[in-house]
Amino acid sequence: MDKNKIIQKVKIYTQKTLKAEPTGHDWWHAWRVWKMSKEIAKKEGGDIFIIELAALLHDIADWKFHKGSTKKGANKAAGLLKKLGVRDNDIKHICHIINEISFKGAGVKNKIKTKEGKIVQDADRLDVLGAIGIARVFAYGGFKKREIFNPDIKPKLHKSFREYRSNKNTSINHFYEKLLILKNRLNTKTAKKIAQSRHKFLENYLKEFFKEWEVKL
Repeated sequence: MDKNKIIQKVKIYTQKTLKAEPTGHDWWHAWRVWKMSKEIAKKEGGDIFIIELAALLHDIADWKFHKGSTKKGANKAAGLLKKLGVRDNDIKHICHIINEISFKGAGVKNKIKTKEGKIVQDADRLDVLGAIGIARVFAYGGFKKREIFNPDIKPKLHKSFREYRSNKNTSINHFYEKLLILKNRLNTKTAKKIAQSRHKFLENYLKEFFKEWEVKL
């Protein structure tokens, strides 16, 4: 099993599959998560083969676009990896990461246990923070036909995945329901350090947003 060749084939597959996806869950998101996962792994360790494949495939069939199914992405990844000759134990590990990587509500516990999973999850969550994270929120909100903001609709901290996936709140509410929570939900010291400035950027953006919203002439 030539691991480098497998990674390159998965990279090409993901690039073709997610090319030009308009909601912020595109190839370039996968690419950023892949690159960030490798950077975190330099500090934190872990099986880099598992980390790279899980990062590249983590959004190959995101539940948000498949009627809430958290299994479709893992099943799709498993089929590909089996064809490429990846060992069964490695496929099982990668699929566990894909199944559990997503944020599923403020009140839902994180089920990822392995170092490799924690690293990829952190890389994915870092991509929701900062300037890129803000761009992704509004790209997805537009796709879902959500209002940017409505002062009559209050943020909600969802207690279950079922409640979270049926959420139809505004894009600004999503900052309070997910983005601002993530800094304290990261797994590794490396990711927590990176998150500090990105979290601050979110806070400053919201301050400016509400300053403009409440402007008085």
